[in-house]
Amino acid sequence: MPKSSEIIFSQSALLVTTLLCTPVLLPAAEPDTRAVMIHYTDLAHAGFEDSLITARRLQEKVDTFITAPTPETQQAAKTAWLTARQAYGQTEAFRFGNPNVDAWEGQVNAWPLDEGLIDYVDQDSYEHEDGNTFASANVIAGTEAITPALLRSLQEKGGSEANVGTGYHAIEFLLWGQDLNKDPKQAGTRPHTDFASGTACTHGNCGRRGEYLKVATGLLVSDLEHMTADWSADNRGNYRQQFLALEPREALRRMLFGMGSLSLGELAGERMNVALLAHSQEDEHSCFSDNTHNDIEANARSISNIHTGSYVRSDGSRFDGPGLALLLERQDAALAGALMDKLDSSQKAVMAIVDAASQGEAFDQQIAPDNPAGNQRIHTAINALRDQTAAIEAAATALGIVQLNAETSDSFNNR
Repeated sequence: MPKSSEIIFSQSALLVTTLLCTPVLLPAAEPDTRAVMIHYTDLAHAGFEDSLITARRLQEKVDTFITAPTPETQQAAKTAWLTARQAYGQTEAFRFGNPNVDAWEGQVNAWPLDEGLIDYVDQDSYEHEDGNTFASANVIAGTEAITPALLRSLQEKGGSEANVGTGYHAIEFLLWGQDLNKDPKQAGTRPHTDFASGTACTHGNCGRRGEYLKVATGLLVSDLEHMTADWSADNRGNYRQQFLALEPREALRRMLFGMGSLSLGELAGERMNVALLAHSQEDEHSCFSDNTHNDIEANARSISNIHTGSYVRSDGSRFDGPGLALLLERQDAALAGALMDKLDSSQKAVMAIVDAASQGEAFDQQIAPDNPAGNQRIHTAINALRDQTAAIEAAATALGIVQLNAETSDSFNNR
């Protein structure tokens, strides 16, 4: 959801997805396809459950920070946020193919946001969406009671997608503050005293700022509780049951469509190519914390998790079962090998971005106009993800799914 670059880059365009139900038999025995469908729902549940577990730990650290704001308690809350993002990032490939996730995702992961809607900003450097009349509303400086209903009402207020009041990135902004990039190796530097009481309070409204952070974190937890329950084997009438009742080829289509759409339109397009073309940190995913490189890696891994059926949980344990790779291997071993090669190549390409960040060159520095080596590193990953998507589409065809039409991004027309 680009802001200053909105005139140049449009949002992802959802292409019409068609499924031709031909008399071709399923590519593998029905029990195998059923096992893959069941494990897919188990993977989704495990991923969202990990997201919930880590969000609850974040909530505990946030509560401690608000009660006793110190540099140490603030850092503990930041660390918990980073851990929570790693878990959530690996759920992203479940989004596009599943309407329950796609309709819900915006309230937990919307970005970029016009942060002046929420709190004070540096007016000299503040970039916001053109025409957004609420871009400087500063709810924290207001008088309206800070409640879950108020924060929900801020989502796309006035019709602007840049108005984001809830989710990971609203919390991120409150913990880190703006990344003014005064030191390229630093992220946001919000002082802990922004949450202090009495004369120690900086920038005013410290009590309300703490209330906002507490409510936003509570909403994140409740949202993840809802999504975890929607994939649980213990609940009746939830989305998991709806998914498992699908005609098998439609279930496979949803799985592959989610993988391909994240790979091409969202990750390679909106999350990487848009920011690179604009050379703008305003268009990077986690711009306040400079965690974008880890977001990218987790998103790429989520695609591979679904294909292989293998996922490393937040506690370090492995969760393995039959993935799409099982069906594809039996249908076309050569194609199965080619897709695994593409998944490995894209993972290596995004790990190069992560490695550079670990050496002090964050994503916002890698996309800078005066950094040709960093730009090329991002280009390499984008191209690897595009090649990977082509292999996903070929796999769909081999599995009897015609014209997958994964989401793309108009930013690719501006290269």
